[in-house]
Amino acid sequence: MTSTIKPLAPVVAACIALLLAAPASAQYFGRNKVQYKKLKFEVLKTDHFDIYHYPSEREGIDIAARMSERWRARLGRLLNHELSGRQPLVLYASHPDFEQTNVIQGELGEGTGGVTEPLRRRIVLPLGGPLADTDHVIGHELVHAYQFDITTNPNAPPGQNGAERLPLWFIEGMAEYLSIGPVDPNTAMWLRDAARPIDRKSSKDSLPSIEDLDNPKYFPYRWGQAFWAYVGGRFGDDVIGNMLRIAAAAGDTNVAIEKVLGLKTKELSDDWLASIRRSYGPVLEATTPPSETGRLVIKGEGLGGDLNVGPALSPDGRWLAFLSTRSVFSTDLFVADAATGKIVHKLTSTASDPHFSSIQFIYSAGAWDAASERIAIATITSGRAALAIFDARSGNKQREAPLTGLDEIFNPTWAPDGHAVCFTGMSGGLTDLYVYDLTAATLRRLTHDAFAELQPAWSPDGRRIAFATDRFSSDLGTLAIGAYRLALIDPDTSAIEPVRAFTNGKNINPQWTPDGRALLFISDRDGIPNVYRVSVASGDISQVTRVGTGVSGITGSSPALSVASKSGVAAFSLYEAGKYDIYITEVGRGAPPAPVTTAAGALPPLDRRSDVQALLANA
Repeated sequence: MTSTIKPLAPVVAACIALLLAAPASAQYFGRNKVQYKKLKFEVLKTDHFDIYHYPSEREGIDIAARMSERWRARLGRLLNHELSGRQPLVLYASHPDFEQTNVIQGELGEGTGGVTEPLRRRIVLPLGGPLADTDHVIGHELVHAYQFDITTNPNAPPGQNGAERLPLWFIEGMAEYLSIGPVDPNTAMWLRDAARPIDRKSSKDSLPSIEDLDNPKYFPYRWGQAFWAYVGGRFGDDVIGNMLRIAAAAGDTNVAIEKVLGLKTKELSDDWLASIRRSYGPVLEATTPPSETGRLVIKGEGLGGDLNVGPALSPDGRWLAFLSTRSVFSTDLFVADAATGKIVHKLTSTASDPHFSSIQFIYSAGAWDAASERIAIATITSGRAALAIFDARSGNKQREAPLTGLDEIFNPTWAPDGHAVCFTGMSGGLTDLYVYDLTAATLRRLTHDAFAELQPAWSPDGRRIAFATDRFSSDLGTLAIGAYRLALIDPDTSAIEPVRAFTNGKNINPQWTPDGRALLFISDRDGIPNVYRVSVASGDISQVTRVGTGVSGITGSSPALSVASKSGVAAFSLYEAGKYDIYITEVGRGAPPAPVTTAAGALPPLDRRSDVQALLANA
């Protein structure tokens, strides 16, 4: 790997919507959008990549460069193709920086993880913070680079180049499958939900056929990944590149299915759906329906109301703060009566209030102080990270603390005495834990490494902070990134110790019980994200929920659980019927964890002939 530092040549960005090819002498990054920061780009040259970056993100860039070369080796083998020329990769240290790019025209929403241009094949993305997220997005976008390189005819008219003619579920699903693989509890959750009978009087479910996948109601990333997992698992992953080439040439996925697989689309579709039902039927029969899991308090219904996530119960259990799209035009923070679900306040509006460009709704949630009077949230204002504090009763903003030196913050948690707030901070494309002293207005860093430190929760006695991390399962030398485990950190000394919980699957979102002796957390140890309880002293574990879909936020690592620190009741967001609802339940000691009898997080077919999983596991 060699490093060459030079300024970027001026360039006119290619517009994805119109797919305009620009002259090579016209590249200029950072024009025509609101520019909150002046970024001076340099170029890191690896064996096959030109990686554009700026000095403040260099620590994360070195890791991303190694990941990029690894992905190129994997995908070249899987798709039987050598990328032509050097691959440009433009990396930003954070999503707010990424949003001001002019490599790509048009607005980039908070949910956009990266973009790959069809003709120039430039990949543009923000570093993800946790290394697993950065690795996944680089892999996903590099699949697109391969798709465009394999199928593009330089003489074709704009919008008619190979892969651009194919449906999103085919293209995006392939990128998800090749970058995640066939074991994915998040996508499996969607499949199990659709495989459930619609009601007790009928065996009919809501699984879509392959022909249905063109309907935008079926999220192309999840359903497309499931399609390719089935095709790769049944026929072998070597068929994927052939299907891409034939489908792009014909502009028709049915042609590729018939020529490569020897089946009509309907026949393949029927086989696929039958495989889903066989795989997940026993799982659903052995689990608890959502209606028996707790009390439904926030129900997803009406226009824009199907996303209700990031629950945060006030310590006294009276109020529930949560994130929702019920405003239709944005995702905002609401406060509801926890007993009735009636909305009391809408604290933010990123659609009508330009001051907050983001409330970090994908990886964050609100946090109550011990008196149940104030709510802290992570925000982006004028392109920079800030901590905002609201009066929960009036709904008015009390304070906003800009956090110099941090690009983004996530998931604040109050010290029990109210003097400080801990959160995950992102700097240089990596995450660490920080504490902001509200009285002195000072910021203190608790950790400083490339490991992920996520979802902190301050203990009732103030002596420890629980969090999720990959430090006990990852090897930075080989960039083998492991699943999240639970840990405790002393806020005074920064000493870290592991929590004895599951070592299979990921464990996230720790929340303290009122006595400080145990943690509730979400684990997908058997492929289904459910709530568990672990004794901090003994490591004894019990299972609190046994749902067949999943306790989940927007992504598989989003916060989805909250415990009222005085009353002890728990709130969690649950995926059901294609939407996210919020339930509240009394938390006892739970029951012994159910035995792991099947890999519920694996995508059908369970008996696979596939290379992807082995390649992804080989760091």
